[in-house]
Amino acid sequence: MATLPVSDRGQKKKRIITLVLMAIFLMSASFFLIDRKDEAMIIVSFPNGRELETEVADTPEKLLVGLAFRETLPANSGLLYIFESTGQNHVWTKEYRFPVDMMWIDESHHIVGLKENIAPCRDDDCPKYSSSPEAVRYAIQTGAGFIKQEGVTIGLELKYTLRM
Repeated sequence: MATLPVSDRGQKKKRIITLVLMAIFLMSASFFLIDRKDEAMIIVSFPNGRELETEVADTPEKLLVGLAFRETLPANSGLLYIFESTGQNHVWTKEYRFPVDMMWIDESHHIVGLKENIAPCRDDDCPKYSSSPEAVRYAIQTGAGFIKQEGVTIGLELKYTLRM
């Protein structure tokens, strides 16, 4: 069996590494390029009649990325985090492009924590936000100002409706 010269093996190794990196890049990029309109949406209804159309973050990737890399968030919309279990769950605003309001919700769909006007973070070490000391199963991010504009308070019960 013939063996390749050292320089040919090196070239082959470089090509394989390049192809693997390109494949990883394309798979990562496809996550951000998917048409979000094809995904299930949950309509969150507030006691005052206000409805918020939310995308769902329920996979490890979506829970990690959140609203990162987006330039805006459409009016009357948000992101609903559905955590794997009830507890001290955390989110951050790494690579966000705009400030957000955060609502923390328990398993019975009651708001147990609020944080307004959370600044975007472009640093490597971004702060993590939680509902401390309350245990939560859900969190909703909206554009900054939503909590104040809608008079959202702790204790409100929210209703969720799935839209396919």
